[in-house]
Amino acid sequence: MASSTRPDDESRTDEVHLWREDDAWIARDIETGIASQGDSRGEALEMLDEAIALHEGDAGRPVTDEDLEALGIDPDSVPDEPQEPDAPWFDSET
Repeated sequence: MASSTRPDDESRTDEVHLWREDDAWIARDIETGIASQGDSRGEALEMLDEAIALHEGDAGRPVTDEDLEALGIDPDSVPDEPQEPDAPWFDSET
């Protein structure tokens, strides 16, 4: 088992905890609380990096009309604003 001491610089915010649960490695970013998992330590860290980038808006891009057309979807049939899905678990009256 390896251990390390943290530098006296308390302004560091780039701390990640990494541990194994059964057959999966779990990586959790301490600052954001975001966690991800993978089959290896490296995969767990890569997945965590992607999850944080998506959370912070540093990855991905908006869907364009061209993207929809390439999927065979008429762009005019897709609302411009997000809408609540028509599913019973989204009903506000329960």
